[in-house]
Amino acid sequence: MRTVGEQKRAIALLLFLYFSLLHVLTPQQLHNTLHSKRLSKAEIDLLVERIVAQPTLTETLLQEVFEEDKNGTFNASWTFDHLMRKRLSYLLPVFEPFVQGLGQLTSASCIRPMAHVCEMVTEAYFTTKVTAFQNTITEEQLERILTVCFDWLIGDHKVAAKVFAMTSLYHLGKKFTWVHPALKQVLEDTIATGSAGYRHRAKKTLDMLVALGY
Repeated sequence: MRTVGEQKRAIALLLFLYFSLLHVLTPQQLHNTLHSKRLSKAEIDLLVERIVAQPTLTETLLQEVFEEDKNGTFNASWTFDHLMRKRLSYLLPVFEPFVQGLGQLTSASCIRPMAHVCEMVTEAYFTTKVTAFQNTITEEQLERILTVCFDWLIGDHKVAAKVFAMTSLYHLGKKFTWVHPALKQVLEDTIATGSAGYRHRAKKTLDMLVALGY
């Protein structure tokens, strides 16, 4: 439970973010906000609204994600995930640094939201077939996401990251034909020892692979 002092600071930050919606948010102010304390869901939502109004801050936010990965915090990555849920297209101008940084992540607090972003990207590319994504993202970039997702699926990572990774790999297998057989083999080898959440998504994915003839 928060102390009175912590509650007052949280209220002050919420008021600051709310009234700041009318003003330009600088990269330094974004940095200060992300490093002020552990942000609440309400504070994250307000911060996302500010970045939605200033798309150029997406690059700054992405840099903050990679920086906080070294510290094990997650304000930036949580904010980035929620921003992408609202404006996934904001990722396209910074897609190359995004892809380059994925393989460098080590903190579970950052890997989980970034794995979710990868899932959203592959769904936009392969399922909803968003033209901007299909015209912008290169085959090499997709291959790098593929490599990272296999690392997250096979490595010692949290269940959520593995679940997002297997879904991304399922979609990527629509372009890279070797992926589906490899994914099926990994899931068959690991489903028995996985958590309930892992087994549920693995079974669902295996059923989809079977439907495709694998």
